[in-house]
Amino acid sequence: MKETDVQINRIDWIAVSIYFALVMIGWFNIYAVVYDSQVEKSIFDFSISSGKQLMWIGTSIGLIILIMVADYRFFENLSLVIYLLFLLILVLTPFFGKEVNGQILSIGVGEFRIQPGEFAKFATALALAKVMERPTFDLSKRNYQFIAFGVLLVPIGLILLQPDTGTAMVYFSFLLMFYREGLPQWYYGVGLGAIAITLLALGVDNNLYLAAFIVAIIGALIYLGKKSWQRILAFSLIGIGLIAYIYSIDFVVSKLPAHQQNRVMVLFNPEIDPLGVGWNVTQSKIAIGSGGLFGKGYLEGTQTKFDFVPEQDTDFIFCTLGEEFGWFGSLVVIGLFAGLLYRLVIMAERQKTRFSRIYGYGVISILLFHFMINISMTIGLFPVVGIPLPFFSYGGSSLWSFTILLFIFIKLDSSRASQLGRIN
Repeated sequence: MKETDVQINRIDWIAVSIYFALVMIGWFNIYAVVYDSQVEKSIFDFSISSGKQLMWIGTSIGLIILIMVADYRFFENLSLVIYLLFLLILVLTPFFGKEVNGQILSIGVGEFRIQPGEFAKFATALALAKVMERPTFDLSKRNYQFIAFGVLLVPIGLILLQPDTGTAMVYFSFLLMFYREGLPQWYYGVGLGAIAITLLALGVDNNLYLAAFIVAIIGALIYLGKKSWQRILAFSLIGIGLIAYIYSIDFVVSKLPAHQQNRVMVLFNPEIDPLGVGWNVTQSKIAIGSGGLFGKGYLEGTQTKFDFVPEQDTDFIFCTLGEEFGWFGSLVVIGLFAGLLYRLVIMAERQKTRFSRIYGYGVISILLFHFMINISMTIGLFPVVGIPLPFFSYGGSSLWSFTILLFIFIKLDSSRASQLGRIN
């Protein structure tokens, strides 16, 4: 009994409290989406989303208990087994999964179905922590970079076969953890440059202007610098590569499914089709803007009541919060997410082993990416890619996967005094 009490005292109750606060606020907002004043169903009614979500919350508590009573070494010792298991499930999903809107995202029996892509996130975080835990593992060296990126790219490739580009994008958030563990900064410079050029190429009507601008910049660099054939050749090849990349973007976008092409178009021109492809984002912004400073009141949101925003209990749950609780309510929830992320950074930095620290930063990376992209989607700053808001959006797979992801780290943190090794 004494050992159990010690373990309980070592649990980070701040992180746990924020988790439950977000889950409960999300649950009340899910009820607001399905609430109908003409047919007043209880929030506990299992025939509507809020009742079903309550069931997922209850089972999530069961998962939390199982994780917290388990030996912390279980997650480290079986991390690669868990990773390989979910890779196998991802391989089987296109063959045995259920197709919805051209995507095969879930697998299961009858009404019980899970989205393997969601659960593979914590499995990948565990696998990366395992392969990178050795003191000799150095991300500044090319051979170790190949190993880390190999572990990361396998699930991305399998998820793209479903195809689910939104979930696949989430895995690139592990680059934040790679940064903490020593991946050279030039990778991020190249990546940010590629993103900037991509956005410019998509936003400019005629890529010829962008190509001419690049030629002018390269010409100026050659003219102003020291003249040598090596320098001229290097800058010329860089310019040719950039121009080729610009014109390849249109080709890649043209090969995307029609609905994904439309999402990209809406990002740069929200008014292009306000009653069609731009409907979701337009109505979401109207809902958030109409909430004003303090909102219209709980269950009083007109955009929410009359179903103007599709997928409002999942991808667009944040606009329900903005409409009914306004800027102040949105700020509270954003503050809770920021507080949780800050707390997780503190927890990650106090770990006694590389495995726990690396896994902790994997958790931070995934939660931060989901949080930023989901809210950016609802206010039109990012294409709609079907990424849920952690602990908030409706869905069993989403809530379970985020709960497992977070509480494995909370378990590791609570056991840090028992762990051997040191941070390198």
